[in-house]
Amino acid sequence: MSGVGLRRFARPSPTPAPVRQPAPDVERCEMCATPLDGRHSHVVDLEKRSLACACRACYLLFTVPGAGRGRYRAVPEDVYQDPEHPLGEMDWDALQVPVGTAFFFANSNLGRVVGCYPSPGGATECELDLAAWRELAGRYPMIGSLTPDVEAVFVSRTNGIEYFLVPIDRCYALVGEVRLRWRGLDGGQEVRDTLAAFLAGLRAQCRVWSVA
Repeated sequence: MSGVGLRRFARPSPTPAPVRQPAPDVERCEMCATPLDGRHSHVVDLEKRSLACACRACYLLFTVPGAGRGRYRAVPEDVYQDPEHPLGEMDWDALQVPVGTAFFFANSNLGRVVGCYPSPGGATECELDLAAWRELAGRYPMIGSLTPDVEAVFVSRTNGIEYFLVPIDRCYALVGEVRLRWRGLDGGQEVRDTLAAFLAGLRAQCRVWSVA
């Protein structure tokens, strides 16, 4: 082998160019593509029946009735409780809901109230006695004030009966957590801890509901 060949063989290989790693995914506003921070607002896409992430500017735009030709509706951010009108056992039993944790919202497309509960399969719809619901809405002012599509009445029987008026996105966030953590037939301790933390958060953040 010639000297040139030996030198070529002995020469260290050039350092390979670093492989460019793909940029981490950045969550963006689904209205204008602005990057979002960890905690952001949501709007309901009434056409697709889905939640869309929104920057603050777009969120505020859709708080105005009729914005976006009525397709999008901003999800409220406040949580309310009405201590002057506690929900009784007979009221809950009249709804014939087979679980101890559920949420209810008015679906404008269906023209009725829908009841759901967190499960390993996601948000599971339950049969709801609509006549009983209408009676409750007439006797409980906060329930009667439910805004279609963007708010829900969240009810828990974990420690007596508690009910809150909450943003609908909070309910679906809980559904996702329960589905992720479910173990065994009854969900397991992690799911019970998740529900307890969710309720504690509602209690800490809720405001007293009053007639506007």
